[in-house]
Amino acid sequence: MQQEKNKKIYLDHSATTPVDKKVLVTMLPYFSDKFGNPSSVHSFGQEAMTGVDVAREKVAEFLDCSVSEIVFTSGATEADNLAIFGIIKALKRKNPNDKFHIITSSIEHPAVLELFKVLQEQGFEVQFLPVKANGTVDIEDFKQAIKDNTVFVSIMYVNSEVGSIQPIHEIGKWIQKINKLRLKKWQETEPKNRGDKPFAIYFHTDATQAVNFLNCSTKHLHVDLLSLSGHKIYGPKGVGALFVKSDVLIDAIQLGGHHENNRRSGTLNVSGIVGLGEAIKLLDKKTTEKNNKKIDKLRRLLIAGITKNIPNVILNTDLNQSVPSHAHFSFIGAEGEAILISLDLVGVAVSTGSACASSSLQASSVLLAMGINEEVSHSSIRFTLGKNTTETEIKKVITILQPIIKRLRQMSPK
Repeated sequence: MQQEKNKKIYLDHSATTPVDKKVLVTMLPYFSDKFGNPSSVHSFGQEAMTGVDVAREKVAEFLDCSVSEIVFTSGATEADNLAIFGIIKALKRKNPNDKFHIITSSIEHPAVLELFKVLQEQGFEVQFLPVKANGTVDIEDFKQAIKDNTVFVSIMYVNSEVGSIQPIHEIGKWIQKINKLRLKKWQETEPKNRGDKPFAIYFHTDATQAVNFLNCSTKHLHVDLLSLSGHKIYGPKGVGALFVKSDVLIDAIQLGGHHENNRRSGTLNVSGIVGLGEAIKLLDKKTTEKNNKKIDKLRRLLIAGITKNIPNVILNTDLNQSVPSHAHFSFIGAEGEAILISLDLVGVAVSTGSACASSSLQASSVLLAMGINEEVSHSSIRFTLGKNTTETEIKKVITILQPIIKRLRQMSPK
């Protein structure tokens, strides 16, 4: 009973998740018994490759695509880099003198946002779409952003900080429409005046925060590329995947071998890939719906408890347009980092924003893009719940948080 009382509470599932016991059991043989290099022709290598092949089938089934369209990576960051730099590299190789226009949103993960900034410095025409107050891209803003020289779009499926769901399906359908119109216009032009076949717009989404909760069928989303990560879905760290549609023009950015159909060199992380495959397998529709319902119920309990017991609180997560795991608050008059540390000292883990930017004391670019001022953004905390979160834990957090906020507000300079 005392052990349960002192048990730490983890509410930072957007940063990472614990490895599911079923996933761990599936992985264990590939650390020792089935240790071969999957590129080796002998039986040890082929035994390891069998594990990779099975995992690839599981991921492909989940994403509703062909096994040949799956590229295993070291995580979503590498998958994003391959998707973005790989596409641009291929386009520039074919047409080095063309001026390309590329689009992303202003609230992307740094693994996307920083790449677009690099491309902008290299002379690409980059458009960073604004977002509405609830942290979502306006589909009309996107439509108006498309130009004749637009060749690439990358919009995240779910924002990691506030949990907002982007209209990926609608964006994908519009891109398909534009691509068809471009091709039709070219075909209807007199052959002598046609010129080169027009570029299609390639569409990438970082679905890292969506896989646990949403429909990730690549056909439903109408995407050409999709990134995901193992450690966000109760799988291991250090492994991810990139879906690359079969007709997409992409060059490798990591050289040194011919792995993954020449798209990503490097010895495969067999145990990690096996774990990713098992984690994906556990996300069947029935289980996902059950987990979503449970997590959403607990989130609403948390929100009700905080807003009832603590004054001057702003909920930055739109409950009607977000995954059920996220509850992002601004506690006016209390500094976010101080709240995080105070909670950690009593055994509660939360975050002030994206884990990849948690060491930065700058105001969140996501919150600023949503129209939240800098002072308020510095008073923010992100709670992200998981499938193992309990009602007891949520009630305990509500009780613990109230005096912490009160104390920090009293300490804050007026």
